[in-house]
Amino acid sequence: MEFKKIENFNALAEYFDDWRRLLKQSVSAVPFLTPEYLAAWWQTRGGGEWPTESELVLIAAFEGDELVGVAPLFFADNREGIPSLMFIGAVEVSDFLDFIVTPEKLPEFLSGLLDFLLKSEDFPAWEALDLYNLLDSSPTLAVLRSEAEKRGWAHEQTRLQPSPVVALPGDFDTYLMSLDKKQRHEIRRKLRNAAADPVEPGLYFVEDPATLEAEVDAFLDMMAQDPEKQTFLTDPMRVHIHNTARVALENGWLQLSFYTLDGKKAAAHLSFLWENRIWLYNSGWEWEFRSYSPGWLLLANLLRWATEHGISAFDFMRGDEDYKYKFGGIDRFVERVKLVK
Repeated sequence: MEFKKIENFNALAEYFDDWRRLLKQSVSAVPFLTPEYLAAWWQTRGGGEWPTESELVLIAAFEGDELVGVAPLFFADNREGIPSLMFIGAVEVSDFLDFIVTPEKLPEFLSGLLDFLLKSEDFPAWEALDLYNLLDSSPTLAVLRSEAEKRGWAHEQTRLQPSPVVALPGDFDTYLMSLDKKQRHEIRRKLRNAAADPVEPGLYFVEDPATLEAEVDAFLDMMAQDPEKQTFLTDPMRVHIHNTARVALENGWLQLSFYTLDGKKAAAHLSFLWENRIWLYNSGWEWEFRSYSPGWLLLANLLRWATEHGISAFDFMRGDEDYKYKFGGIDRFVERVKLVK
């Protein structure tokens, strides 16, 4: 393998199609590792999470002319103040991260990558490789541990958060039967009540680029009605969410959905429909409609839509909010791995 440091995302643009194909076979096939998402994240450094002085360390591995691996890294002082290389996308707004490489080539790739990072003089003086949000199913975890042992480096792996996911059976009634009896009855009751209420419910998905900015603003206004999310939604974070929605729409995997009551927006989900799975990124709802439980109704309708359209899974992503388990979420976890030379 030949490793090359790439100056910026544009310098690798001719390989983006290869990157996308490689990602689908990679150790972690997730939308947060698409070149479009990572480039959008880098524009605001994760909505202002990291300083603009952070340095891009984007590395590609080739066998001849074939792209066989990507290490999407950047350099900054980590949360403990240690000069570190971290995944582009870390930490807060990108649920799952990893290297882009097939499982078969992973050991050779990581060994060669670490040698390249040590031997080249083109990199900043890093002390740690600090990698957040690796899925617990990723083979990268074991290979990183092996590389640390081989090199005599300190290795620390920490479990961060659960990330519930529900596999979908292709039929909404079958899905409901998989839930706890009480929860199943509650969903059915609320759907019946919504259908019988004189206030007419509706569901739509944003597909028109001309209306996207206004629709994302409406979604952000809903999010901001939650005091914690209002604090989270700084100006740079709003730009990040707008950028993310735009690149997702342009590349065909945005699912921004609104649940309406008499034509008025009552709840919204910003999700990704990528590789036949719905990835729930964030949500909001209008508090004036809280008596209708619009968030629950939107989620139930999305799950019904997903089963009717053959979607394989509904990924609730990071966080242990109670509703995720009531709707059938099964835990897996994300991990942090830190290697110190």
